Amino acid sequence: MPRPLDPSIRAALIERAAAMLARREPVTLRSVVEGLGVSTIAVYTYFGGMPGLWRAVRQEGFTRLVERLAEIPATPDAVRDLAALSAAYSAHALAEPDLYRAMFDAAADLDDPDAAGRGLALLTAAAARAVETGRLDPGTDAAAVAVRIWVSGHGLLMLVLTGVLPSELVGEHGPRLLIAQLVAAGADPASCERSVGDGWPRPAGPSRADTIAR
Repeated sequence: MPRPLDPSIRAALIERAAAMLARREPVTLRSVVEGLGVSTIAVYTYFGGMPGLWRAVRQEGFTRLVERLAEIPATPDAVRDLAALSAAYSAHALAEPDLYRAMFDAAADLDDPDAAGRGLALLTAAAARAVETGRLDPGTDAAAVAVRIWVSGHGLLMLVLTGVLPSELVGEHGPRLLIAQLVAAGADPASCERSVGDGWPRPAGPSRADTIAR
């Protein structure tokens, strides 16, 4: 009877590969298992080979992100929810910097291609509720608002994760970027600022991104 697969080994291989990619280290069968207490056969056992490992690295990033965003409950204040989703997205990137960067390496396919759009769909749904409840201008394209929020936030995060900016600037500029996008879509500046302040908690302490950048 075959031994059951160990999820911790699978996770360790994924995280090791993501970290090596982020550091631009050559990733081979031998290098990815080095120090993990498993043989190169583990890559075939868990992923069917290196292409399967690349797919799993990207997929894991999206899976963990969506799990984190799905924990954000919808409230009567859709602008607050947009802030909470944006804060959770940023927190995920700072906590999982290697996986986050690997998520956007389109050289590897995804086993579940729809996973890449699920986080944006949650943001779009919140933006649509903001339109429906009058927080944004009537007729505003919620999907376009969500994309603009994502693009501006992603740009800030990549500057942090690549060591150009310190991570505390995410908590400083992230909410301001969000407010700017929402005000441009018709949100009242004062009420928007209050809602974003309610939904985006201030960060506490340095992130893994700071540790890696140093």
